Amino acid sequence: MASISSLGVGSGLDLNGLLDQLKEAEQQKLVPIQQQQVDLQAKISAYGKLQSALSKVQSSAGDLTDPELFNSVTSSVEGESVEAAATPDASPGRYTVNVESLATASSVATEGVDQEAILNAGVEASLDIALKDGTSTNITVEADSTLSDVRDAINESDSGVSASIVFDGDQHRLALASKETGQQAAIDTVAFNGLDGLVVDTATKVAGQDAKLNVNGIAITSASNQVEEAIQGTTLSLTDTGESTVTVARDDKSIRGAITEFVDSYNSMKSTTSDLTSFSSEDGETQAGELLGDSMTRMAESRLRSTMTESVGEGTVQTLNEIGISMNVEGELEIDDEKLDDALSTQPDAVQTLFTGTEDTQGIAGKVEEELNTMLGEDGMVEGAVTGAENQMDRLDERYSSMEESIASTVDRYRTQFQELDSMVAEMNQTSSYLTQQLSAI
Repeated sequence: MASISSLGVGSGLDLNGLLDQLKEAEQQKLVPIQQQQVDLQAKISAYGKLQSALSKVQSSAGDLTDPELFNSVTSSVEGESVEAAATPDASPGRYTVNVESLATASSVATEGVDQEAILNAGVEASLDIALKDGTSTNITVEADSTLSDVRDAINESDSGVSASIVFDGDQHRLALASKETGQQAAIDTVAFNGLDGLVVDTATKVAGQDAKLNVNGIAITSASNQVEEAIQGTTLSLTDTGESTVTVARDDKSIRGAITEFVDSYNSMKSTTSDLTSFSSEDGETQAGELLGDSMTRMAESRLRSTMTESVGEGTVQTLNEIGISMNVEGELEIDDEKLDDALSTQPDAVQTLFTGTEDTQGIAGKVEEELNTMLGEDGMVEGAVTGAENQMDRLDERYSSMEESIASTVDRYRTQFQELDSMVAEMNQTSSYLTQQLSAI
């Protein structure tokens, strides 16, 4: 049978067009699989949104299980003489702080010399620095040193003193200052050994002094202007003399913020699940959420709602409703600001126990966190649903590839059959033409 290089050439039939139509018809078999892939990908994406929403609730619940949150305090100052920083160990209260004097560092300077002059030509020299606390340091000065070299030798030592050079308008002086404030860190004596011209100018000596203050009438001295534990758990930074009032109070703002975040994260999760499971039909057009009818989503929301509304512990406050957090008919949490603020003010320990629990019982925050740990864990139902959907997507991908191969094989078979048909019709046409010619010749 003759070979045909292009379909339809031998027969004159539009076999290419017919083959394209058959191929298009075969490819319609892929459409249902493609639609399933689109729907399933949307479902997997929806599971991701649900996981994210649940994780935010989990995180906010975890914040409320931390006792440190409820032990946090804040400090405020009325006045200009101090600044205050409180730690959780601070005791709430109001404290009157009267700063009588600030802690200062001691200093002294030498008489003036030529800055470029060699102070110990050809010989090694030294100086001795003694502090009021009894410590002393001997510092070696290399031969042929200038005032700058002496300064550097002091600054490179561990003497507790820093050195600089000051120009007094006529000559240069070596100025020494104790690195720490207070009487004990003050410079007691400075002795220059073998350094020509370096002599202490006693008129420049400034004695270091301790800070003096009183807190609620109790006299306190401090070598530093950073005074710790004058108020338990609080560091006072002295900035000026005068009287200030320091107030240390429970940090209800941070606690309130954490509770509000917990409520907001739950409501955001509820909004997410409502969108994902929604159904509407308007003007004959139906719209459905990606997880409409999904049993896992319904179960996750139901279990979390149940945990939010149950009673915990044996304290005076056992439910969220008792501190002003209730669930409305839409399933969202609402905060009665006045009731919550009153609970934080009058029953702070009960509010803490409600969320954090005790050694023997879990609080609501702990129960919610535990529930979500189970849901979102490696073997949890949310992860299981995601894994199941992903496995189903893999099977659809395999079906799609298999169907593509089947369609390609079918089209190849059609092409072969059309080629045979084309050749057969071409031969029949040739035979017909031959017979026509022969009959015409007779």
